[in-house]
Amino acid sequence: MSSFDQTALEGLEREAQRRRIAFADGQVSWRRFGSGPSMVLLHGGHGRWTHWARNIRAWAAHFTLWIPDLPGYGDSDKPLEPSMDALVTATLETLDAVVPRGMPLRLAGFSFGALVAAHLALRRGAIHQMVLLGPAGHGGARRPRGELRSWRELPKGGAAWTEAMRHNLAMHMFHDPANVDVQALAIHSQACERARFNSKPLSRAGGLGRCLQGYTGPLLLAWGEHDVTAHPSLAAAPLMEGRRHARACIVPNAGHWVQYESAERVNELVLSWLLSTDHEQS
Repeated sequence: MSSFDQTALEGLEREAQRRRIAFADGQVSWRRFGSGPSMVLLHGGHGRWTHWARNIRAWAAHFTLWIPDLPGYGDSDKPLEPSMDALVTATLETLDAVVPRGMPLRLAGFSFGALVAAHLALRRGAIHQMVLLGPAGHGGARRPRGELRSWRELPKGGAAWTEAMRHNLAMHMFHDPANVDVQALAIHSQACERARFNSKPLSRAGGLGRCLQGYTGPLLLAWGEHDVTAHPSLAAAPLMEGRRHARACIVPNAGHWVQYESAERVNELVLSWLLSTDHEQS
């Protein structure tokens, strides 16, 4: 994996067009990049928009990217009710303000964000294409690599705090611990600090397959070969069943945060699939 420039996040933040859009309990922060057809990117649990840091520039060359901090994460306010319905409703209401309902839309979701994307597709409609990376909610077996370390009571920024963050990335998000670079550590640490919505019980409850039954458009599923949240081939089979326009891929030598650890490969995979299936539907 090539090293990610430590100044890249600051550069992306400067390039972003930011909007804060109201919902019933507060505001959701959205960032816009690029130009072209609209595409929404939804981050994972304990995440924020920076989960897509190594993908934004490649995809923004072809699409207008709308990337929120989901409600209760990053710069966005938390819904009063800690439920999937409340989170999806807030996301949907604010999404409708940036991409009016009825306009064709592409969705990409990572981990918990993939489950949110499936719920959005079911409720909004007019989803042109959907990309789900390491999706949560599949309801199948997981294969944890090791115990995660608690960091909340440790002095922020201290050696023990930093080591806990690094350990958790190596256990849960990456296949090769050597790929946990300084930027990944910064992204993960900042996102964890600002995560106020508990996604774990919703991810573990399943429901991805049920949501996807209501979506019949082109679907790309991708996992890292060593994703600890699923057995990729087993998780893919029921999600692919009966679909005409679906593809499932396993990215070699990658873990759960596949679009970061194998960014170049995933960027090529996603863009190739989006552009080819878009042509097929034209």
